[in-house]
Amino acid sequence: MSNPFSHPEDSDLHLSIQENLKQLSAQLGSPLDESSVMEIYQDACDLLSHLSPSPLTLARVAGTLLVYRVNDTELEESKWFSSQVKQCLDDEEVEELIESISRTDAL
Repeated sequence: MSNPFSHPEDSDLHLSIQENLKQLSAQLGSPLDESSVMEIYQDACDLLSHLSPSPLTLARVAGTLLVYRVNDTELEESKWFSSQVKQCLDDEEVEELIESISRTDAL
């Protein structure tokens, strides 16, 4: 299985995702430092390690983890999300999971 992020331009994607996480945390009123952003990013990578995720899926999972952290979401909900991501078989299932969470929160 090949690493989908092995090309030099992919490292730019990783840096871009991390920078966007930092900006988003500031917009949400809870600016995070580099180490916190890196931790969230690494958590997202770890959750998706069984897949070859697209950069968009990786960014969305990282963004969801960020929102859980800055909103002080209950630990059980965060653990539930993580366990669901680990059970997903492909990007599409991960995207559907995130969409289902968004719909529920919008109600």
